[in-house]
Amino acid sequence: MRRYLRLYAHFIRFSFSKAMEFRVDFFFRVGMDVFWYAIHLAFFTVLFAHIGLLGGWTFDQVLVFAAAMFFVDAVQMTVFSNNMWWLPFLVNRGDVDYYLVRPVNTLFFLSLREFAANSFLNLLLAMGILVWAVARYPDPVSAGRVALFVGLLLAGAVLHYVMTMIFIIPVFWLQSRTGLREVGWNVSRFGSRPHTIFTGWMRRIIMSVLPFAFVPSVPCAAHLESPIAAFLLHTAAVVACAFAVMLALWHAALKSYTSASS
Repeated sequence: MRRYLRLYAHFIRFSFSKAMEFRVDFFFRVGMDVFWYAIHLAFFTVLFAHIGLLGGWTFDQVLVFAAAMFFVDAVQMTVFSNNMWWLPFLVNRGDVDYYLVRPVNTLFFLSLREFAANSFLNLLLAMGILVWAVARYPDPVSAGRVALFVGLLLAGAVLHYVMTMIFIIPVFWLQSRTGLREVGWNVSRFGSRPHTIFTGWMRRIIMSVLPFAFVPSVPCAAHLESPIAAFLLHTAAVVACAFAVMLALWHAALKSYTSASS
């Protein structure tokens, strides 16, 4: 574990050094995400000018949800996004060979080698918005509830990475340009709205089969409402099952990988 932490620290240092060489791109990404945050906040503000509740949630609750969504998105863009973008290209060019022979777990290396330093400032900004949204919430919230919220948000960020990888890994067999990444991206958009607005089979799907509701709607529900043991077990089960499916797909994909020399 210590060896992997040292390796990841080297990834981060290298990424910051590289980002400082392209400062226009650095500040462009900051401005782009600030605009994205502003658009979403404006959308919910205008929406609540005409309605009182959205899926049973008040404006203050939806504001916490939006801030949580910004945070999870910033984690994805900073830690995982670049790596998942390049994986299909590495597979199609046969460049995965170079990572299979390294004395480190291949999934770890391919998932975390590119730390997006030019998105790190956006992560700090998203954290600031999240702290502000939680602090301004009118009802008193215990420290334990906040800790639960943060823990579930981080679990949701991991789950988002896992689900995205599940849609990308088929590139090993399809040999397409992106695998099923575009399909996954469109499905993940269900997570950009509170899960309470969905009913029936759609809610069951986004809560279990394609559990994007856990990113970040369900963590917000746990923070704003009364979580029960069954709910927490459901969260743990969904994350564990999704991770197991991703690992199974990953190992099957490596077995079928033909490499550049085949």
